[in-house]
Amino acid sequence: MKHLAAYLLLQLGGNASPTKDDITQALSAVGVEVDGADLDRMLADLEGQDLEALLESGNALLATFGGGGGGGGGAAAAGGEAAVEEKVEEKEEEEEMDLGGGMDMFGAEEGG
Repeated sequence: MKHLAAYLLLQLGGNASPTKDDITQALSAVGVEVDGADLDRMLADLEGQDLEALLESGNALLATFGGGGGGGGGAAAAGGEAAVEEKVEEKEEEEEMDLGGGMDMFGAEEGG
């Protein structure tokens, strides 16, 4: 997968047909080790192929796999509700605070 990703990135960067050395150099620049046998096999498979046609056929294959997943949203929603409840409780505590009725904001006595 890393070899194919490097191949596609090099093509996007303007290299119409990346060589083994191009891919090796690109991967080595970011500290990724290259498996020469896998890279040779990939380049042999891609040789003479139209990349856009390969991507389209692969895209059609992905559609057959189905979606799946979707169960991850429940936990996040529960956490959000707990946070809302916590805020409500915090507000109630602030409102319940009693100053004793004898304190004025400006220090003046009542009836003045």
